[in-house]
Amino acid sequence: MTTLLDSPVNVVDALRGDRTERPRADHASAAGLRASLEDGIFQVLGGARATPPIVVRSASLRGVGPTTERTTPGQGRLRGMLVNEVLRLLSVGMSVERPFDDAVGAWRAEVGDDESRRVLGQMDADQRARLATDVEAHGVTLTRALGPVPGHWMPRSSVRAAQSLAGGSVMLRDVVDLMIGADDRDVASVVLFDVTTAPLGEGAERAMRYHALVQTLRTSTVPLRTSAFSTATGQLWVRDVDHELLARSVDEVVERVGDEWRRR
Repeated sequence: MTTLLDSPVNVVDALRGDRTERPRADHASAAGLRASLEDGIFQVLGGARATPPIVVRSASLRGVGPTTERTTPGQGRLRGMLVNEVLRLLSVGMSVERPFDDAVGAWRAEVGDDESRRVLGQMDADQRARLATDVEAHGVTLTRALGPVPGHWMPRSSVRAAQSLAGGSVMLRDVVDLMIGADDRDVASVVLFDVTTAPLGEGAERAMRYHALVQTLRTSTVPLRTSAFSTATGQLWVRDVDHELLARSVDEVVERVGDEWRRR
């Protein structure tokens, strides 16, 4: 695990690393990981059918971690969504000079009339000003740290994935905030980048592992690295993806499925 960003190295450079040191692409591990998940889930469900299916997400594994949150839950979620919009704009090379206004404009152009839009619409002037100040601070931290994302690195934002297990009884769902690199290379190339507006903790580590696991199952190729960046602290965690990391995530997913099954 690497923690940095008191250095002149920007996030993108830290994530990509030295090209000459990348391992060969691993296209063989996905099948074994899926088999381990199926075996572990069978031990939990005992062949029973979960209806509706048990859904596991990165948020399920992240849990409740340390926070400096002072806004309402709805406003906190809105802040995270807007900071993610800042990331999406930066990833396609756009200049973000006013993080709050730019993020709200981009967000309104893409989402429907959902709960978050209602929360924003019901804010009074003071609440909106506080939210704007908050998003500006987090957005500036992200903008300064990220650095330029070259287009030839194929940046993709808000990459969604879903994997069905145990005959549909378990569904793994995931969204990776930013993904760079390609799966069809001779060496490992894909890097997963997660942004949170809370300080990093154990939950962030579990989410990092989960992103890597779901990406491996989705593409049958093990990614190069998985990472998390906190716009609250400017802290970056980077972890090379190996079998130990993926196997640990398998155990965490099976444990989560067991917790959900016992609640039913």
